[in-house]
Amino acid sequence: MRLALISDQHANDVAFGSVLEDVERIGVDEIVCLGDVAQGGAELAQTLDRLAALGCETVLGNADALLLEVPTDSPEPITERLLEVRECTLSQLDSSQLDGIRSFAPSVRREPDGVALLFFHGSPGSYHDVLLPESGDGPLEPFVGHDAALLAGGHTHLQWSRRLGDALYVNPGSVGISYDRHRDPLALRPLAEWALVTVRDGAVAVEFRQVPYAAEEVRAAAARSGRPHADEWAAQWSGG
Repeated sequence: MRLALISDQHANDVAFGSVLEDVERIGVDEIVCLGDVAQGGAELAQTLDRLAALGCETVLGNADALLLEVPTDSPEPITERLLEVRECTLSQLDSSQLDGIRSFAPSVRREPDGVALLFFHGSPGSYHDVLLPESGDGPLEPFVGHDAALLAGGHTHLQWSRRLGDALYVNPGSVGISYDRHRDPLALRPLAEWALVTVRDGAVAVEFRQVPYAAEEVRAAAARSGRPHADEWAAQWSGG
């Protein structure tokens, strides 16, 4: 079985389209989306409509949940700018698109050939949980004890993997907002990230993929979007 893991489109439909072209060229049995689909970018309805056309299982991310309700206990700051972008997003979505977000699952489980695969956004228990390479063997409790050969989550926009006990943990990176988190100032890279997972003979393998796309198309979409602070947001794409 071959699965495409996509995550964190953040309303960048230019990047989303590029990823799906790569997925179609390679060929997979199933696509699973790990959440954070529409909030933040410039092509809100387009991204949700493209996802709906796929008909794939989708996990609820923290940015998706923000569109449904402003949290009172978020570990990430809820700034006035964030709320301004949220209101703009909601003004451009219809009831069917919001219903689509409400249908996103807390987690998704698959067992091809008896191999358990568990998909989520942050951790199996919370879309806010964070796991990074520098976490070491620190706060791993949310990620262990789930009786799965593969644990796959997004949220941190970082392609990487590690062993967690008997499980392989995989983060496919971000379709829509890829960046080097060690670089200051922040510059977004026109590279759409995803991961190909293969289950064969009881074993799981992962291949990370990055697909280039045209940064100027993202900037053009921002210019016509009506998104608050669109010029500043679009200028973050380096075009490299």
